[in-house]
Amino acid sequence: MPRPTFSSPIAWAFVPYVAMSVLHVALLAFGSPLAAPTKLALMPLLAVPVLVATPRLRPAAKTALLLVAIGASWLGDGAGAFFPAAPELPLMLAFFGVAHLAYIALFLRFLKRRRLPLWTIVYVAWWIAMIVTLGPHTGGLLIAVGAYGVVLAGTAAFAARCHPLAAIGGAFFLASDTILAFQLFLPDALPAWSSPAVMLTYTLGQGLIVGGAILTRHERSTSS
Repeated sequence: MPRPTFSSPIAWAFVPYVAMSVLHVALLAFGSPLAAPTKLALMPLLAVPVLVATPRLRPAAKTALLLVAIGASWLGDGAGAFFPAAPELPLMLAFFGVAHLAYIALFLRFLKRRRLPLWTIVYVAWWIAMIVTLGPHTGGLLIAVGAYGVVLAGTAAFAARCHPLAAIGGAFFLASDTILAFQLFLPDALPAWSSPAVMLTYTLGQGLIVGGAILTRHERSTSS
């Protein structure tokens, strides 16, 4: 059976997201005040190809899980702007935790007979390394950071059960949050260009995960 590919409407539906991602990273690199509003436009634009691809994502629960992940990511992106009176970091971790759980639930619905590749054990090693390295600097957030690391590694690992684009996206998402974690807890260890790197890997990760999810067919869909 040939591998599924994007139809033209779905492929074109990604263009606004890609363009906004490039613009946002460029604005961030140049320290423009327009970087903040363009960041808040990213996830709504990523929802567009999901809605265009809805007929491919049967049953409807797949579309719902993708939209929950994208919506929670949007709230995480704008946690400081949307909830200025609340502590930003715990709120951001909570929203992105929901996003990752939605992605994991989605990946578990795909290809139920496919096991995790053996190489995904690297994500366990990543989690241990992050706790050992950053744990002493997280203070009262150690448990929250550790739990968030588990679901982040879970997203990257379970994405490997799907289309290769999703697996690559999961790795980019992991890379983005790894850089961000060092920014938050060991800021002196990173160069000035780390902020654009966070968003470059983040936008790549989110886009590839969504693209891979759209391309991945449910077993019943592939047999029909």
